[in-house]
Amino acid sequence: MKNTIIILGLFVVFLSSCTTTSTVTKSVAYKGIFDEKPLTILIMPPINRSTNVEAKEYFHSTLYVPVSNCGFYVIPPFLSMEILKKESAYDAELFLDAPLQKFGEVFGADLALFTIIHKWDKSGILAKVYVEVEYIVKSTKTNEVVYTRHGNITYNASVSTGAPGIVGLIANVAISAINTAATNYMDVARVCNSFTFKDFPAGKYSPMYNLDGNDLAGMKVFNVYLNNQYR
Repeated sequence: MKNTIIILGLFVVFLSSCTTTSTVTKSVAYKGIFDEKPLTILIMPPINRSTNVEAKEYFHSTLYVPVSNCGFYVIPPFLSMEILKKESAYDAELFLDAPLQKFGEVFGADLALFTIIHKWDKSGILAKVYVEVEYIVKSTKTNEVVYTRHGNITYNASVSTGAPGIVGLIANVAISAINTAATNYMDVARVCNSFTFKDFPAGKYSPMYNLDGNDLAGMKVFNVYLNNQYR
C-alpha cells in the first residue's frame, strides 16, 4: 500500500512537471505578433552557454523547418549565416539587447529569432539528454519581445530489450547507454525546436493564419519529457 501511494505521488509530480499549456490565449500572450502581422523571420546564430561546443550548430541547423512550418518565410540560414559572419555579427549576444532595425533593412526581416542554450548534458547510465534552452523573438521594427519560451527538456534515449528479470534490466541499461552515446544530437535539437514552436502563432502562409488567436498559448517556462518519436 505504501509503495502504491509513493508511485501515485511520483506520477502526479511527473504530470505536473510536464504541464506545457497556460490559460492565456495566443492573441493575448503574443499580442505583438498579432498586431504587427510579420511575414519574414531571421534566425540569429544561437547563443551557446552550455558545455557542449557543438550545440550551437545543432540548434541553428534545425530551427528552419519548425519555424517555416508555422507559416512564415524564414531567411535561409546558410545565407544569413554567411552574411552575418562577413559583417562581424556572428555573436548574436551582442545584439540581444541592441536595436535590430539594421537586420530588418539588410535582410527584410520583420522578426529576429534568438536562442540561448543554457544546458546540454547527457547521462549514459540514465539514457537521458538534458537540454535547457530559451527562445526569444523580437520585432526588428520596435525591438519589442513578441515571443519567449524557456524550456527544460529531457530527451529519453532508453531502449528496452523485452528480456525479463535482472538479466533484462542489465541488458536494457547497457544498450540504452550505448544508444545514448550514439544518439544523433541533431535529432535532440529538432525535437526541442519542434515542440517549442508548436505554440507559435500561425503566419500568413499557414491555413491557420488569423484563426488561432483564441487557442491557448504554451507556458513561458516549461518542463517536458520527449523522445525521438515526437513530431
